[in-house]
Amino acid sequence: MIARPPAPRAILFDWDNTLVDSWPPIHAAMNATLAAMGHPVWTLDETRARVRRSLREAFPDMFGDRWEAARDVFYDSFRDHHLETLAARPGAGEMLAGIAGQGLYLGVVSNKMGSYLRREAAHLGWTDYFGRLVGATDAPRDKPAVDPVALALAGSGVSPGPEVWFVGDTAIDMACARNAGCFAVLVGDLGPDAAEFVDQPPDLDFRDFTTFQEVVRGLV
Repeated sequence: MIARPPAPRAILFDWDNTLVDSWPPIHAAMNATLAAMGHPVWTLDETRARVRRSLREAFPDMFGDRWEAARDVFYDSFRDHHLETLAARPGAGEMLAGIAGQGLYLGVVSNKMGSYLRREAAHLGWTDYFGRLVGATDAPRDKPAVDPVALALAGSGVSPGPEVWFVGDTAIDMACARNAGCFAVLVGDLGPDAAEFVDQPPDLDFRDFTTFQEVVRGLV
């Protein structure tokens, strides 16, 4: 941990596997897609390691000119199961409730399709915590581009910079933070020494949201 992190005026969160545990429906939908396209299916560990980019960026590389058909298979499967298996990450709901009243602007920048993202937030009763929930295809480009960060902050009175904490669990989140000039914060099971973060180390890291909330409360 750095000696004195910048006090945040806004905090933008990644969604999948930062605030919520969504690997089960993602894994099931990914394997349904792979099987339909004639590809070998993945283990859960392979899904966790390989799913990073938004679908509209990853699927053309994976499936070529059949990517739109693959997209339809994925979303048909995902739509059927994502709410029934959705679960908040430990301490996430309590953390959001605790810091929402501190005068901070909160938002979400996710590579999940925006319509599903907002449906999940409503299902958890979290919608009112956030100024904007920005998902894949909501902005001209998806994370790690700066476009969704700018959209998430639009109307907040806060511009991208060190006073905006970008909180996520993958190297793409850290890259997105850096691309936008924000403060990169890692929260999750992987520590900053994991190979994934060699080229994109976080500015600050936490293993749990209880400690994260305590640090934010002490700075604001």
